[in-house]
Amino acid sequence: MSEANIAAVRATAEPTVVVDDVHLVYKIIGKSGKGGAPAALRRMILRESLPGMRQVHAVRGVSFTAYRGEAIGLIGPNGSGKSTLLRAIAGLMPPASGAIYTQGQPSLLGISAAMMSDMTGERNVVLGCLALGMKPSEIAEQYEQICEFAGIGEFISLPMSTYSSGMGSRLRFAIAATRTHDILLIDEALATGDAQFRRRSEARIRELREQAGTVFLVSHGLGVVRQSCDRAIWLEEGKIVVDGEANAVVDAYEERHDPEALAERLAVLRGNATAMSDADQESSI
Repeated sequence: MSEANIAAVRATAEPTVVVDDVHLVYKIIGKSGKGGAPAALRRMILRESLPGMRQVHAVRGVSFTAYRGEAIGLIGPNGSGKSTLLRAIAGLMPPASGAIYTQGQPSLLGISAAMMSDMTGERNVVLGCLALGMKPSEIAEQYEQICEFAGIGEFISLPMSTYSSGMGSRLRFAIAATRTHDILLIDEALATGDAQFRRRSEARIRELREQAGTVFLVSHGLGVVRQSCDRAIWLEEGKIVVDGEANAVVDAYEERHDPEALAERLAVLRGNATAMSDADQESSI
């Protein structure tokens, strides 16, 4: 989708997420050192911080508006604030300053999403669907489809503690994608799994968008962002570098961080264009 088409969509679409000059800060606690209970009591009385504690200013003055029907990729290097921003949009982390407004209920799907590891995949499907507000009759109707989408076969009857991280991620996505979400937040969930699963996931994201949802996708797989998103926001050190059409933003990101990958992609595109041109000339003879 071009920048002009994106602007036309925004002119008529309903805003679903407004992020207004948001700063996000969290604390990391290192080793507390010695001292035991007396030292801890002294810190409580004097309101001292724990030794080794430091603050991380993960997101710095970020502002943007998301619209119904958009799929937005959040890209950037490790530590750029992508996942932290997603958690804040989900309501799991309050801003240190600024504000986040949502129209509808955000649903966060990530590799670290809570699942009961000692329960079987079958039980987790039921519990996950109940958490989404589905009725038992709806769960029974969708159960086989969820299992087929996840593609974990006979492992569905085994405890999730026996699953690989990729299998667990596929099952979480299959459960979350069962229902249409007002705002679906996906954190690296599509980075795992084979090409067939990624194609199914990308197709499902397109369906969710068509059903009037808004999708945010955090991924280091830039190809997934190109295929699944029409808009991308590039974050560096907690700040927005570029916000625009997905392919243009990913190209700019690769130009800075992985110029060889960009050069290879452009070469493939030129080769495809040449092959199509030759085929057209042959068909016209």
